[in-house]
Amino acid sequence: MQTYLIGCAAGFSGDRTDAAQPVVDTMIARGGPAALIFETLAERTLALAQLARRSDPKAGYEPLLCELLAPVLGKCLAHRIPIISNFGAANPEGAARRILRLAEELGLPAPRVAVVRGDEIAEGRGRELLRLALGESVDVARFVCANAYIGAASIADALLAGADVVVCGRVADPSLALGPALAHFGWRMDDWDRLARATMAGHLLECGAQATGGYFADPGCKDVPDLAHVGYPIVAIDSEGNIEIGKSEPTGGVVDTRTVKEQLLYELHDPTAYLTPDVIADISEAEVTQLGPNRVAVTGIKGHPRPAQLKTNIFYEGGWLAEGEISYAGPRAGARARLAADVLRQRLPRLQIRFDLIGVLSVFGDDAGGMLDQVEAASLAGARDVRLRAACAHEDRDEALSLLREVNALYTCGPAGGGGVRTSLRSRLNAVSWLLPRDMVRVSFAFVQ
Repeated sequence: MQTYLIGCAAGFSGDRTDAAQPVVDTMIARGGPAALIFETLAERTLALAQLARRSDPKAGYEPLLCELLAPVLGKCLAHRIPIISNFGAANPEGAARRILRLAEELGLPAPRVAVVRGDEIAEGRGRELLRLALGESVDVARFVCANAYIGAASIADALLAGADVVVCGRVADPSLALGPALAHFGWRMDDWDRLARATMAGHLLECGAQATGGYFADPGCKDVPDLAHVGYPIVAIDSEGNIEIGKSEPTGGVVDTRTVKEQLLYELHDPTAYLTPDVIADISEAEVTQLGPNRVAVTGIKGHPRPAQLKTNIFYEGGWLAEGEISYAGPRAGARARLAADVLRQRLPRLQIRFDLIGVLSVFGDDAGGMLDQVEAASLAGARDVRLRAACAHEDRDEALSLLREVNALYTCGPAGGGGVRTSLRSRLNAVSWLLPRDMVRVSFAFVQ
């Protein structure tokens, strides 16, 4: 039974740009039909892209687009390996035009680049959604954008129409893999078991090296060979949707039953009902079997009819985020860092400030500072290398800026020995999720010239 290979060369925006070439070379060496996906779009990433597009209408797509594609675009075109990605972010058309220019710059024949449209909700409807989500008190003038998580059907349609590259915006992550599988095998859109299996193949791929040992690695507990050169995942799917996952070679990393199980469960709120735009996947009876070195089979996945609604993220202006940091080292460093926090709290009583003592308490801290107040003097006494972080969110830019000025003043206003001040002021987008009836989202694709 011939299999279809799908490789993933990115798991988030900012992922390594040298991952794609081993993936493509491995798929070419194995022969047969294949596709390459890049997953680069998280909620935070889309918010940043929307901010970039507001500043420059030509921006708003994946900043590393050319660095990701340049090493493999020629090989993919030559070997008829289509590329599918959500690196269009807030500006899929802009990304598509940049890909065409990149091909010209590389001396390659012009690829057929398709853009999937429909995830972005029109402004009028988006403002209405914002009011529904947050109530009448919200100022809908703060609305920036709304994007629905769309599915795999238009990706498949674009590939069947001859696309070499399919650029998406807010498509669901596993749909990037389901789309080419649909196009290759010709499955019906209500073939729930096959759709669910290919969806979970996409779920295993979507976070890149997470499934091949990256996020898994924990020295002395879960050792991973040659992590510095970790390979990225490749799945083989057959016509029944059965999955075998491996990785690019020759690279580091590992694919075994443990890495696969961790990734299968990643971000699943309910293993019996993983909701996607295409299908509801059920992995409660899935079996994970080691077939050989870096070869794992996943079987027993079932599917149920897709949800009637689509998750939609609504972004609106969220004021300003101010962050300031200063370091204290040597004897009584912890006590001096805490005194600095007390100074800031007294100087700025009108602000709600989060304080972290990096090196003492930060990851496990809370915005209200309750855990920090419970840190005992003995814990502070043993700390000799502490960085104080102070942060606040505020609607007014000048109010947020006042925190940064006070952090900077700690240089000479005490406590003793503070140094290495760093400050940052950024505009924010807030997000709220909403379920939108499916028939309100019209998805299509078009080729870009």
